[in-house]
Amino acid sequence: MKLQLPLLSVAAAVVLALTVSGCGGSAEAGQGSQANQAGTEVKELRYQGSANNVTFPELAADLGYLGDLKLNWVGNTTSGPQDIQSAATNQTDFGGAFSGAVVKLIEAGAPVKGVVNYYGSDDKNFSGYYVKADSDIKGPKDLIGKKIAVNTLGAHHEAVINSWLTKNGLSQDEIKQVQLVPLAPNDTEEAIRRGQVDAGTLGGILQDHAVEAGGLRSLFSDVQLFGSFAGGQIVLRNEFIEKNPNTTRTFTTGVAKAIKWATETPRAEVIARFTKIIESRGRNESTANLKFWKSPGVPNAGVIKDEDFTRWESWLKSSGILKGDLSASKYYTNDFNDLAKKG
Repeated sequence: MKLQLPLLSVAAAVVLALTVSGCGGSAEAGQGSQANQAGTEVKELRYQGSANNVTFPELAADLGYLGDLKLNWVGNTTSGPQDIQSAATNQTDFGGAFSGAVVKLIEAGAPVKGVVNYYGSDDKNFSGYYVKADSDIKGPKDLIGKKIAVNTLGAHHEAVINSWLTKNGLSQDEIKQVQLVPLAPNDTEEAIRRGQVDAGTLGGILQDHAVEAGGLRSLFSDVQLFGSFAGGQIVLRNEFIEKNPNTTRTFTTGVAKAIKWATETPRAEVIARFTKIIESRGRNESTANLKFWKSPGVPNAGVIKDEDFTRWESWLKSSGILKGDLSASKYYTNDFNDLAKKG
């Protein structure tokens, strides 16, 4: 899941997170106190899913990798940043988002930490940036003064585009002249073809359909820029981790095992498993797009590296999210991913 929205209300989310954790009136705070009194830890984790998709925590649960932990679906997320804001403000127990969004939320004071990578790009599963086949846009400088459709501002695609333009010698003043236009992914292909935008971001099934239809040309892709890489992390609240270390370990390692399973299992078997999960959970969803699934796109069983954050340092600074040098270790831990110890 790569849908990302900007953190429009980071300050409000952080204030709410700190207020909730301070007053002790939250659902998790109540769960935590009861769990501590009983000498046990929280065994049910609230989360947001993704319509017509299977998340790695859901796959982990279905494969039996979460042991006695239960997942409590409370609805579907609208974006990565919204998902981690919900975790930070104790509306859910975990959420996932683009690395830059994780940095932004933590820099704003949110008490969360990344525990496992959950999405990324590889040669089978990546984000491409497309123009019409007959477009005059051939390289980075041709984008000055042009419009590029992205699903949202301030997230994965803006960071990739900025990084590509910077790497190819454009100044920040020139980059500011490249206009990013927020547009729903389902509308991007048509907007490119109609000339409403000069270029656009496509991934997954939308990319497959657009390429198959012809008439578009790839300008570049995120995997061409960085190679295979992890794009975002699942985060937990620091308080949750402190009160529930065993639950945190079971959950984190279970998700890592699910990623490893999806990486090593034949594609047809993965799709069949996803189909079974969606059909059995009763959310009135479609399984039609599962046939386009290609790979998890997450390297090394979700083990987080400093590079997953430092990769975006220049963009984080230029966008004002970071005021000084990036210290990657403050944003994540691999201590609860048992597969990291085996790497």
